Amino acid sequence: MEIRGSSESPPDTKKSKSKTPRKSKDDQLLKQKSPAEFFADNKNIAGFDNPGKCLYTTVRELVENALDSAESISELPVIEITIEEIGRSKFNSMIGLADHERVDAELYDDFETAKAREKRLAKEARLQEIQAKNAALGKKAKAPTSMKSIKSREASYYRVTCKDNGRGMPHDDIPNMFGRVLSGTKYGLKQTRGKFGLGAKMALIWSKMSTGLPIEILSSMKGQNYSSFCRLDIDINKNIPHIHVHEKRENEEKWHGAEIQIVIEGNWTTYRSKILHYMRQMAVITPYAQFLFKFLSESPDKNVTVRFARRTDVMPPAPLETKYHPSAVDLLLIKRLIAETSKQNLMQFLQHEFVNVGKSYAERLIGEMGPDFGPKMPVKSLTSQQIVRIHQLFRQAKFDDPSGDCLSPAGEYNLRLGIIKELHPDMVATYSGSAQVFEGHPFIVEAGLSLGGKDVKQGLNIFRFANRIPLLFEQGADVVTRTAVKRINWNSYKINQTQDKIGVFVSIVSTKIPFKGTGKEYIGDDISEIASAVKTAIQQCCVQLKSKIVKRIQAREQQERKRSLNKYIPNATGAIYEILKEMSRSHASKKRRSEDKDAELLKKVSDQIVTEETLREKLAQHVEQVDYEMALEYATQTGVNEEPREDIYIPPLQAEYNFTEFHSPVFVFRLVH
Repeated sequence: MEIRGSSESPPDTKKSKSKTPRKSKDDQLLKQKSPAEFFADNKNIAGFDNPGKCLYTTVRELVENALDSAESISELPVIEITIEEIGRSKFNSMIGLADHERVDAELYDDFETAKAREKRLAKEARLQEIQAKNAALGKKAKAPTSMKSIKSREASYYRVTCKDNGRGMPHDDIPNMFGRVLSGTKYGLKQTRGKFGLGAKMALIWSKMSTGLPIEILSSMKGQNYSSFCRLDIDINKNIPHIHVHEKRENEEKWHGAEIQIVIEGNWTTYRSKILHYMRQMAVITPYAQFLFKFLSESPDKNVTVRFARRTDVMPPAPLETKYHPSAVDLLLIKRLIAETSKQNLMQFLQHEFVNVGKSYAERLIGEMGPDFGPKMPVKSLTSQQIVRIHQLFRQAKFDDPSGDCLSPAGEYNLRLGIIKELHPDMVATYSGSAQVFEGHPFIVEAGLSLGGKDVKQGLNIFRFANRIPLLFEQGADVVTRTAVKRINWNSYKINQTQDKIGVFVSIVSTKIPFKGTGKEYIGDDISEIASAVKTAIQQCCVQLKSKIVKRIQAREQQERKRSLNKYIPNATGAIYEILKEMSRSHASKKRRSEDKDAELLKKVSDQIVTEETLREKLAQHVEQVDYEMALEYATQTGVNEEPREDIYIPPLQAEYNFTEFHSPVFVFRLVH
């Protein structure tokens, strides 16, 4: 038995060994991804979650790049954005693919079997029968529910074109500006519209993933007699541009700017409202820009054209790049600044690379660092331990707050104009706070509040902006939404939170916007400095509106009093006239003599000179006089001038003329020479 058992054991051993997975040599090799490959695998980080969101994000990136380009040369932006629907046949011809009819229909996911079709038709028949019975009985019929259609995964394609009148791009830089991820001109410590610095590069990656078609760029800089044309795509694995065409063309019109054209997969149906809402909000925050949006469909009845006209030619100043605040740096940043600085010693490094560090304060910091540090110490010779000591001191020392001079808010004037232009509200109030600081970064909060208006729903309508771009997603978790819903007592300002049409506009600008979430679509509620500033800004707008609402209520009450008095005029005059007639008869029969003044009136009554109609007219005139005096007093309090108005003539925005401007928070006075 033992011999038999030993003879059976080897096969079991071999069997168990065969189950052990073998490790391939490739599993032991280190692999790395290029930046382009990383964002292609994690496109949701940049807002490219699904085809519909990809179309929206592409439009947003192109529009914001166009605004930045025009503002960088102080040019009033003129931006045209076009989305053209491309059918399957047209797309196939673009890529050189012949149309192919289905051979095996059952192979496709939208195929409906005979049994499923029979079941669907039976259900539709039952619904029609129920509706007919309800109609016969006079019952209110419910709206018919649409049957669930069989979903098809067939893609929809769109050509997105954006044209601007901005700076344009240097001929030789175009390939790298579009075909190399994480390369651009917006890096540095300054207020920027971008979230990741990807811009149109992510749209190009999505285009390569969904259509395989390249992007086309036409660009010309101011004063150039040629324009640059480039057709390229991106090598995702190597993160380098793949150039198809790169040439110079004639520019007889001396046009400057850029025109970008890209074909992507998208979904206009589901994101139509988001894209139009984004364009409307962008028109609110940039009233000095002119937008023309077009959607071109294969069915002409589905075409959409919306023009957002320019309301002003006053642009906010361009944001400035600033130095880092000592309390906002980390070890890696200190090491990078040391490697990139042109200064030789530690004293010069502290003064030049950081904000609010003067000579005397730099000497105090160096003295506090320890005996191993000195003002003339070569900054390049700092060891890792010494850099850690500098970082520790930066976190513990007290520094003056940075100023907000480097920021570029929209301004009360532009914010007010934008709200009036797009919403046409009954009332509007704006407020711009002073610069404040969180974690060493300056920020400014501006707010606007409107009541009534066009296309505004009842209740709170919240419009959020970060560095002058609209935020449309994840609204519920945003600091603006939570403040407006939970921390403002609207009733105390005579505003009905549920019945009134309330528009809440809050714009936050900073060198660092503290976005939350992977998509960077909202600002968290966990930074007390920002939450407090948002609440204060909204409250200041509420206070302004409250005084207007109270005056409007008083005016309404005055109109009610006048209406009430006019209502009783016929009865009052009738009663008074009867008394006067009785008195006139007594006076005529000498039963009761009246004084001379009264006798004269009674004689006019008896002679029919003063009639009931006369009294009615006199009483109505008296009510009008009292009402006018009250209205004049109200107008004087509100600053309305009753003097005759004179015609004024405003020149067109495009005209060439010399002028001097006087700026106020809520208006700009322009003296034309």
